[in-house]
Amino acid sequence: MSDTPTTHGATGYQRVLDSDVHPAPASLRDHGQVDLGTGGVSRARYVDADFQRLEHEHLWSRVWQMACREEQLAEPGRVVVYEVGDLSLLVLRTGAGTIRAFHNSCVHRGTQLRTADGTVERLRCPFHGFTWDLDGALCELPCAWDFPHVDPDALRLPEVRVATWGGFVFVNPDPDASSLDEFLGSLPTHFARFPLEDRFTTAHVAKVLDCNWKVGLEAFLEAFHTFAVHPQLVTTSGDTITQYDVPPDERWSRMVTPVGVPSEHVTRVVDDPEILRSMLITRDDAEVAIPEGSTVRAVLAHRVRTDLATRTGRDFSDLSDAEAIDGIEYFLFPNFVPWAGFLTPLVYRFRPWGDDPGRCLMEVMLLEPLPAGTRPAPAPLHFLHDGEGFADAPELGYLGPILDQDTRTVARVQRGLRASPRTETVLAHTQEVRIRHFHRLLEEYLPTDPAT
Repeated sequence: MSDTPTTHGATGYQRVLDSDVHPAPASLRDHGQVDLGTGGVSRARYVDADFQRLEHEHLWSRVWQMACREEQLAEPGRVVVYEVGDLSLLVLRTGAGTIRAFHNSCVHRGTQLRTADGTVERLRCPFHGFTWDLDGALCELPCAWDFPHVDPDALRLPEVRVATWGGFVFVNPDPDASSLDEFLGSLPTHFARFPLEDRFTTAHVAKVLDCNWKVGLEAFLEAFHTFAVHPQLVTTSGDTITQYDVPPDERWSRMVTPVGVPSEHVTRVVDDPEILRSMLITRDDAEVAIPEGSTVRAVLAHRVRTDLATRTGRDFSDLSDAEAIDGIEYFLFPNFVPWAGFLTPLVYRFRPWGDDPGRCLMEVMLLEPLPAGTRPAPAPLHFLHDGEGFADAPELGYLGPILDQDTRTVARVQRGLRASPRTETVLAHTQEVRIRHFHRLLEEYLPTDPAT
């Protein structure tokens, strides 16, 4: 029978690692959590238009945020339009191969230069024809005779800071902000064994949700909801054994959920063959046999290693059981959620949608390890229309229906928050500590808070 730990949280997860056949790396053995108390979050932060206005003015204009993947800017002239709140940027690859980002606004009368991604030789305003090269220099001034008072060199496109990590492009409109390296803190060391730059995008799916962007994000910062929202996972996912890590003085947090371990919410005995049948979707008795000296987790991890090697032509024999199968989810403030590990190679991003505090854009990426040889082209964006769910994106595979379970819930959270007579939510001390940490970081950017 599976030896299910009865100790909650980090201690329980560490006991799972103790019995793994292929030992976990030091990064998963390292765990800790600052004590952020037991307070909740003001209800108004999710429903108040004034609070969202403050976020537009003081958060998105000052913080490092993921704009796109480098692979989306593979050739010179490739442009990605990145927008959040009132911010609209053009992130592009120059002729010299560098990546730059410019405000998506003509310096003449403010016209938006582009409304969609694409490939260009120059950036041309559709209203009066003002044109800039890919380095942001004005190269065509229509009716120049009528602008004797203007120095063309002074009409460069206003630029914002750009930096890269893990194959992602980050932007920051604040010229006085600290570097991206300082902002990331120790996060890159945790991805040393999972270099995200060595992956490519096999799916990129977006959907507008009927909830505040923080409600959407927070649904993915805890495993507490698993037994209620995803009951089909409770025999194979140790939700209450999830380890929550909130290191001091960092802008990131982590949760690690063991796979191949039943939830403590399951009150009956779950044997090893049942776990394997659920995970492998098979009725073949030979496939659910556990070799002597092995474990369910080792069998599952072996399957993952073998599959990765077959698909990529690369060697994954050094992966620990935990790295192969566990849910290892990181969060980098304010809205970037990259997963380590290999069974669920997910990335989430959440942004406000327009000026409505009750709507947001959720994006899901799948980042698979690069195969040997030529880098494949990234998957194009699949924008889901109203009435479509993530299950309507076949590129997401089995994850689509799971994501639909999550996103059906968040709309009810938003509606309930609007209806609630309470002024503050109630948060669990441990399982929702990442939500509390997120809001502490948010407060650092807001000079005043109408929601308190």
